[in-house]
Amino acid sequence: MQISHSVEELALALAHAGAASNGTGITIGNFDGVHLGHQALIQHTRDICQQKNLTCVLLTFWPHPRVVVTPHKPHAPLNTREERLRLLGTLGIPHVLELPFDRDLAALSPTDFVEHCLMPLRMRHLAIGYDFSLGRGRSGHVDVLREIGSSHGFSVTQLPPVIAEGAIVSSTRLRDYIARGDVWGAAHLLGRWHGFAGSVIHGDGRGTGLGFPTANLLPPDSLLPCEGVYASLLEADGQRHFAVSNVGRKPTFGGSPLGVESFLPDVDAIDLYGQQVRLEFVARLRGEQRFASVEALRAQIAQDVAEARKIISSAVADLS
Repeated sequence: MQISHSVEELALALAHAGAASNGTGITIGNFDGVHLGHQALIQHTRDICQQKNLTCVLLTFWPHPRVVVTPHKPHAPLNTREERLRLLGTLGIPHVLELPFDRDLAALSPTDFVEHCLMPLRMRHLAIGYDFSLGRGRSGHVDVLREIGSSHGFSVTQLPPVIAEGAIVSSTRLRDYIARGDVWGAAHLLGRWHGFAGSVIHGDGRGTGLGFPTANLLPPDSLLPCEGVYASLLEADGQRHFAVSNVGRKPTFGGSPLGVESFLPDVDAIDLYGQQVRLEFVARLRGEQRFASVEALRAQIAQDVAEARKIISSAVADLS
């Protein structure tokens, strides 16, 4: 997958490769979460490009437009930038154009956006999601885009919403699931477990003292599930390991900054220090709580491990 950061850069790359000789088919979106709806739209775009012998291009933005348009409202993306690009790379898209989103870009009318950002790529087809709008004030809905297409030589298809668990799959719905810790429900909107990648760092050593040594990860610049204890999977060196993970502040020991730590009953966590790993959340076991004694905490962790092991054994088969 080739990643470009300006229209000129991608247009030049396409010209050099001869890839734009028949034009391009483009899909546009934030693709925050890369959920089942996004996956369906990308597959739809690939299918059309194959039918029409077009070069397939995905156009997205960074930072998320909400950060620019409504800076007073905090916004944590569902994926880090690196994770989103990694996920897009698994979906067979040959070219990704990631445009820097700023107020100048936000101010473009739908026609100006098409003329400045899409037509230089010789776009012949535009594929959009069910709720997509383009340009200043989100004024470029599907009818406007089709009208522009009739005068600029491209067609437009709009994909209907994807339904999962009885409702439309959307980044907003996914964000709500994750924020309240329903990672099990989130997995059925994603087609995978929600998680993040990071390096294992040294913690305060309390887990080792309790007989439950943990792998500690710095919280990512993306949305974490709410504080609590989760049945999870930790991938290292291409292998997935069963884990019980805590997202929280360790209230039993007086509190601390928000952290993520995972106990791996079947692996020596010390061997993971410094490694890049991926943590996936499978199901929430309970909220984080303060225990009256270390012994009570130790007993609860043992119960968590037993419960999580039962969940993981059936959950992996359920989503695989």
